[in-house]
Amino acid sequence: SKKADSWYISFKYNFESEPTEKVGETIGVDIGINTLATCSDGSKFANVKAYRQAKKQLVRQQRAVSKKVIGSKNRRKAVKKLAKVHKKVADIRADTLHKLTTWLAKNHSTIVIEDLNVSGMLKNHKLASAIADCGFYEFKRQLTYKCEWYGSELVIADRYYPSSQICSNCGHQQKMPLNLRTYECSQCGFETDRDFNAAVNLKNYVNQ
Repeated sequence: SKKADSWYISFKYNFESEPTEKVGETIGVDIGINTLATCSDGSKFANVKAYRQAKKQLVRQQRAVSKKVIGSKNRRKAVKKLAKVHKKVADIRADTLHKLTTWLAKNHSTIVIEDLNVSGMLKNHKLASAIADCGFYEFKRQLTYKCEWYGSELVIADRYYPSSQICSNCGHQQKMPLNLRTYECSQCGFETDRDFNAAVNLKNYVNQ
């Protein structure tokens, strides 16, 4: 297959995957836009926002393509340059997700994530571009097969499990609008980062 100006060869082969020695047992992972992944052990993985960083360059190349005569040599060159930028964005995003999913699957016996309604989230036009830039579908896909490779268990919490609303300290549940980044429990007074609180709740999900 060909992507931009690069050719790729793919082939299938059978191999026996070997479970890796785990340094951690269960870990909860909260996926987000600003921070790609916040984990219950305190680890955080930044969202590289590859599309956002390359947006100006993409717009410039798209304009260059539109100005060229269809079928001309110059247009083909412009299309190739645009394809290169798109490939660069995809490669950066994939590399970030591979590093995250490999670390999770190799080092933890059980990984708990949310069952995100990505298609529903994409209907929010204000957030659609940012959500697409995160690669949530790809994150889940990679994590699924890597857990099989490395002998880990992937647990997907129920879509309606309110991980962001539950106090990870006392279990009290309260509403948490998206603009609130700190969880302040009205019951016990516990305060912590919103995403970390959700990650801890996801970790505890398997013990319910």
